[in-house]
Amino acid sequence: MHRFVTIPTEGMDTPTAYRLVCGAVAPRPVAWITTLGADGRVNAAPFSSYNYVAHSPPMLAVNIASRLGELKDTARNIRASGRFVVNVATQATMEAMHLSAADYPPDVSEVEALGIELLPGVAGPVPRIAASPIHMECRLDQFITLGRGLNTLYIGEVLAFHVAESIYDGQHIDTVAMQPIARLGGPYYAALGEIFHRPALQRPPGEGPGAIPAKKP
Repeated sequence: MHRFVTIPTEGMDTPTAYRLVCGAVAPRPVAWITTLGADGRVNAAPFSSYNYVAHSPPMLAVNIASRLGELKDTARNIRASGRFVVNVATQATMEAMHLSAADYPPDVSEVEALGIELLPGVAGPVPRIAASPIHMECRLDQFITLGRGLNTLYIGEVLAFHVAESIYDGQHIDTVAMQPIARLGGPYYAALGEIFHRPALQRPPGEGPGAIPAKKP
């Protein structure tokens, strides 16, 4: 039986709340997001308050907090252009991804500073990170200001998936081969570790009677 410490949130300061929620909600996938600035510079930054929120059509959501009352470059670029790319962070890309989280000034491209190789966008103008095995090109659907106004949730529709042939059999993505990394609380990341198998108890959405057909082009 666990013994608990109860921590009320009324009046809680932001740093304390941040440490608690990041430690409790773990592991968290990392969205390594590329955007384009008004000057054409490519911005790359990681965010771990991120997940998928819909599958018909596929949609992703990422929470981007403001810094000292100002929008971060990624948020500013998403609002201005309506486009962004989520590149999956892996063990192979962890060091460059982590370094891209540094507080670069707006006129400095993390991609140029770190020598990150890019591939052109297909569904939009924002380039993709070549070393990542999965890219999801997104169009901004909506953004929602949350809580006291420090956090904004950006929801994007995935217009195109780009999946490396080495981890894709035409139907399923080999997550183990992809070697994704996750964010933990504090200065820690994690790999997949031990994998547990349990048989599926429900059909995937869209399969079986009553399935919604794919939208025709």
